[in-house]
Parts: sequence; C-alpha cells; structure tokens
Amino acid sequence: MSEDDRTRAMRPPGERRPLPRKDEGRRSAGAPAHHFPQPPASSAGDEPPRAGSRVYGRPRSGDSPVRPMRRGSEQQPPPGRRPRRRIRGGTVLKILGALLAALVLLAAGLLFWIDGRLGGLPAGILDDYEGRPADTPGTNWLLVGSDSRKGLSARERRKLATGNSGGQRTDSMMLLHLPEGGDRPTLVSLPRDSAVTIPGKGRNKLNAAYAIGGPELLVRTVETVTGIRVDNYMEIGFAGFVDIVDAVGGVDINVRAAVNDPKAGLKLKKGTQTLTGAQALGYVRTRQGGALPDYERTKRQRQFLGAVVKKAASPGTLINPFTSIPLAMSATEAVAVDEDTGVFDMLSLGLAMGDNPVTTVVPFGGTEVVAGGEAVKWDRTKAVALFDALAADKPVPKEVVDAG
Repeated sequence: MSEDDRTRAMRPPGERRPLPRKDEGRRSAGAPAHHFPQPPASSAGDEPPRAGSRVYGRPRSGDSPVRPMRRGSEQQPPPGRRPRRRIRGGTVLKILGALLAALVLLAAGLLFWIDGRLGGLPAGILDDYEGRPADTPGTNWLLVGSDSRKGLSARERRKLATGNSGGQRTDSMMLLHLPEGGDRPTLVSLPRDSAVTIPGKGRNKLNAAYAIGGPELLVRTVETVTGIRVDNYMEIGFAGFVDIVDAVGGVDINVRAAVNDPKAGLKLKKGTQTLTGAQALGYVRTRQGGALPDYERTKRQRQFLGAVVKKAASPGTLINPFTSIPLAMSATEAVAVDEDTGVFDMLSLGLAMGDNPVTTVVPFGGTEVVAGGEAVKWDRTKAVALFDALAADKPVPKEVVDAG
C-alpha cells in the first residue's frame, strides 16, 4: 500500500480536505496543516477586503481580534441604550437625611410663625394682685367661649342664628387642669349663671365679671372662688369656632337625643354624626334637652371641646399639610391668648385634651337671687373638695365627679 493510501485509510470518513502535496516539504510547528487558497491580489490603492467572522453565533464587523469575556466582567449594554447606574446605600442615606433636615426646618419655621401670630389680648390679664392664690403643681387653663360676633357678616349671623347682640359676653367657661404626672387631665365646666362674689362688685352671676371688667376681672373672680391660680387663658368667639371646626373637616359627635332648635339654627338626628362648623356652634349653644337645660349645655360643650381638640391634635391632621396649615391659620386668627402663652403651651393643651380627660361640672344645688337675677348656687362642700383636689394635683374624688 502506498503512503497516500495509508493516509486516506487513517482519515475519518467524510473528510474531504485535499492531501498535502509531496513538494510542500516539512512544516514548522504551529503552522497550518494545509494551505488555503488566497484571494487574488487587489489592484493598487484598493483596500484589502476584511475577513468576516462570527462571535457566539452572530456576525461581527471589524477586523480587530476577538477578546474573550472574562469571568465577572460586566456585559456591555446593547447599542443605543445607556447603562443603568446603581444607587449606593450611602447616597440613599444622604437623600433621606436631606429630606429629614428639610422637614425639621419646615416644622420649626411653622412653629415660629404660629408663635408670632398668637396673642390678641391686652397685657396684664394674669398679673399678680394682693391675695392671689399661690402657684400649685400642674398647669391650669381658663378656657372661655365668648358670644362675640366679630368677623361675622350680617348674612353669616342670619345663617348661624347668632343674633345681633352688641358687646361681648362669656358663653361658656371651663377650667382645665393638666397634672404634672401621668394622670388624666380634668376638665371642669363653670356654669356662666353661677352665683359668685366678684371682687369689688359684690354677688352676681359669673359671666357678669367678664361683662364688667373683661378677661382680667374674670380671671381674678375664678381664682377667688376656686382658690386655684390660672396659668394660661384662652378665648374664642363664634366666627373662630366655626372656622376651626371646618378646618379639621368637621367633628364626630354622638348626639344623645334628636335636636330641633330654630333659635340655634340646629336640626340634628340622634346618633353619632359628623358636624360642620355651623352645626357644632348650634349644638353647644342650644338650651333644649334635659330637665336642666344649662346643665345639659355644659355637658355638650365639654363633649365638643374634647372632640375638636382631639381631632386637631391627631397625627392624621398634623402630618397632612393640607389640614395642618389651614388649621394653624384658622386657630391663630380665631383664638386669643394671654401674652405669656406660646405655641408650646398650645401644643401641650392639644395633647392633654387628646388624653381622654375626666370631665365634670361644679356640683350645685338650688338657686340664689343675685343682682343679675336668679343664679345657680354651688354645693359648697363638694365644690371645695373638687377644687382642693385640683390644687393638690390629685385626682378628683369619684363621688364629686359623679355629683357633677
């Protein structure tokens, strides 16, 4: 057998490559086993054609050598698309920190703005005088709702059924005690028709003190008859009352009995319902219902005050700028406070009212004829027990709360 026949016998079937010619001689190591036909030389000035190739099954352009991909190397994005940039953890923390700092600055600016708008009452309301009660533990607020029509147009007065009375009188009065410890606050209604001794003016109804000498004489009268020193004074009129309720989107009140009072412009069904500002105003002013209309009226006033302050101080209201900012604007325009009461005092008031305070009224029994007519006479023994407990920063005895 010739050498060519042996070579063909050793080659696998189907292999049709041409055998090397005998005249090629030996090849060096690494040289190709066969010569492939070369394309004809191009004419002068012509660029030699580029050899096409395929990379991972796809045709590629160019004649640069193919570089193998290394393990762990990033795959290049397809042409026309920008690579996605990953946000590092440090960048996220910086963004969150900047947002938090902006929120803190915004909140601080809002507090200073509110503090600058508070006030509205003449100086000297809480000034010392001879015989004034000593300072006691806790904080005591005198909360006054006046029947002032200031800020209401003639049309609004007709709509709210407030009447056209001139001047300004107290429509409701409440004493709020905030204890130093973690006990619940106590909210006490002071009936405006209570028979009291007004310093320098003799016996009269409690609301006469405001009519005669304004907030200063009212504070002095309350301190004299209760033995409790007033630390903060807040007052609100009819117009501000309506604005605050509407700013928080109304308040939820459980109406214990249906009310139909044309004089107060009010018609409500029994049960829990959301009251608008106008409805809430009529609800706390109506004298209908119960054997003692004024007594029931003070209960509704305490019920309403707790509901509106609790909603105003809720996280859903304070965090939402669409409710907190209108509320702040309405409150600073509607509420008048003494010169020493600031924004942080108002915040403590809101938080306390949201803590489900104990509510009661000064225990009373019988009536008394005074200069202003027939007035409510307090039960002296129970009233003294009530105010002594508040002065000592202790819970009010249960029998006194039940009596009220």
